[in-house]
Amino acid sequence: MKKLILAFVLMLGSISYAQHEIKVDIADAIIIKNLDFSYERYLSESSSFGISLAFNIADQEDSFRYNENMMITPYFRNYFSTGEKWNFFGEAFIGVNSGKKETIEDSNDFNISYTDAALGVVVGTKFVSSGGFTIDLFGGIGRNMFSSDSPTLVPRLGLNIGWRL
Repeated sequence: MKKLILAFVLMLGSISYAQHEIKVDIADAIIIKNLDFSYERYLSESSSFGISLAFNIADQEDSFRYNENMMITPYFRNYFSTGEKWNFFGEAFIGVNSGKKETIEDSNDFNISYTDAALGVVVGTKFVSSGGFTIDLFGGIGRNMFSSDSPTLVPRLGLNIGWRL
């Protein structure tokens, strides 16, 4: 019975603390025509989990673009400094991505479609204003794990702006 009461109290504590953030990556949108939306939910003052959805709207022929046409990225963040306006964090992510990889075989260009999942890490910083406005600046890299047709490395870079609810 004590374990059941303890589990109920812990569940209520996590629900009452729950803070949510909705964000958009403005750097990707402006620089490389990539739409990236994120949702983040705090588990405690020092940890959160979230999900990011990225859609590449740049032409396949553009030289400066992500290889991925779409990427769904669940992530977990641990904040190293809490209770301050600027918080530093580390992040672990799994990026399920799909796109086309350009290859050259026998002087012919081919676009090979792929779907893969990358494991990676990120470091960054986040500013939170007293009114709920947030700015994230982060960078990291992941490695695709399953397909030989996909690019080996997957970047995770961004400058998010958002709102804490």
